[in-house]
Formats: sequence, C-alpha cells, structure tokens
Amino acid sequence: MTRTPHTRLDHLDHLDQRVSACRACPRLVAWREDVARAKRAAFADWTYWGRPVPGFGPADAPLLIVGLAPAAHGGNRTGRMFTGDRSGDVLYQALYDVGLASQPTSVSADDGLELYGVRITAPVHCAPPANKPTPEERDTCRPWLVEELTLLRPTLRAAVVLGAFGWQAALPAFAEAGWSVPRPRPAFAHGTRVGLGGLELFGCFHVSQRNTFTGRLTPEMLREVLRTAAEAAGLR
Repeated sequence: MTRTPHTRLDHLDHLDQRVSACRACPRLVAWREDVARAKRAAFADWTYWGRPVPGFGPADAPLLIVGLAPAAHGGNRTGRMFTGDRSGDVLYQALYDVGLASQPTSVSADDGLELYGVRITAPVHCAPPANKPTPEERDTCRPWLVEELTLLRPTLRAAVVLGAFGWQAALPAFAEAGWSVPRPRPAFAHGTRVGLGGLELFGCFHVSQRNTFTGRLTPEMLREVLRTAAEAAGLR
C-alpha cells in the first residue's frame, strides 16, 4: 500500500518519539545527561532537552540535509537539529537566503521556524563528547536513519550531506533504504554530486565553526550547494 503524506507523518512522528527515548549507547547517554545537568553558564535558566534529537522538517520533504550529531549546548539543549548554536546560525541563514526556511534564525523548538520542502537529520542523534561519535555509536544509530529514509523515500529527490563523517555514515544507510549506491562508494568532497537512482546526493563541507570561521566553507559556497540541491529536488 502506498503511504499518503498524512500516514507518513504519523509514522515519522512515531519514529521521532522512539528516537527521543533511545538509550542504546551508554557513553552518549551519560554525556548528554551530564551536559544537561551541568549546563553552560549562558543557559543556566534553560531546561535542557538532554535526550536524542529527532529529525526536523516535513514528512513529504523532497530534500534532506544530513549533519553529524547534535551539539552539546545546541540541539542537546533545545531539542531541535542545528538549533541554538553557531553551526545552526550559518545553516538556517543559508536556508532562508535560498527560500527554504521561513526565518533566518533557529533559537528554540517553539520559535515558529518552518522549513519548506526540507528535512534535517543526522546519522547520530545524541550529542557526543568533543563532537566525535565512535564508529560503533554511528553504526548503532544507523537503523534510525535507515527507517527515516525509508519513510521519506516516496518524495525524497535530493540530499545534502554535511562533512566526511556524515557522508561515510549516510551512504550505507541510503543503500539499506533501497537506493543504488555505486561501488566502490564515492569519496566525500565539497561539491560532489552522485546519482543514486532516483535521488541526487550532494557533498558539502560541514557548517562547523572550524570550517566557517576559517573560510573553508563560506556562506556563498553553502548557498550554492543548497540551490543546486533544491533544483534537483524540484523545489526551484
């Protein structure tokens, strides 16, 4: 039976709830909860989310953005992907600039932000120490991404993967979800474009502070990838 957008939304909402309750990786559970208790001084009045962060965006999105993992005082604090940190500031400004977001900032889960035809997710849903999940943690989290991709598949036409870690994690997930990933698997590079049979996959440097502060990834470079991916997804 073909899922309608409404039933896909129901399934995706259920997936997000299950993701948010996951406790599969002891190191990540301990870290995310320790951070949520200790907090950062600037956010002392916040009640941190302190759980796995689910994907964000419509269930019928034709474009997907795949990051790495939530930031300790960003998504782990706010409960929404790329929300409340410098990386998110860069990403949502670019999405707004190219017409894919309703506003240029993302500060909290209830700030009214809407994404237009775009969903954002990550191969690891918990904030990791030093922003570095282990390969084992990546692999343990992969079934969540595979399930999300399977639910998005009826409408998904393009995906942007941010960074080499996300690329390495996403390719097996796309393959498990039924897309044709070339062999040998294509290497990550900024601007890479790979056809997976019905889906166009784009590589982009991650919107980390290290990349954006040094100019390795400029706002225009990011906007260009997003514009091209939006065109491939039929959003422009």
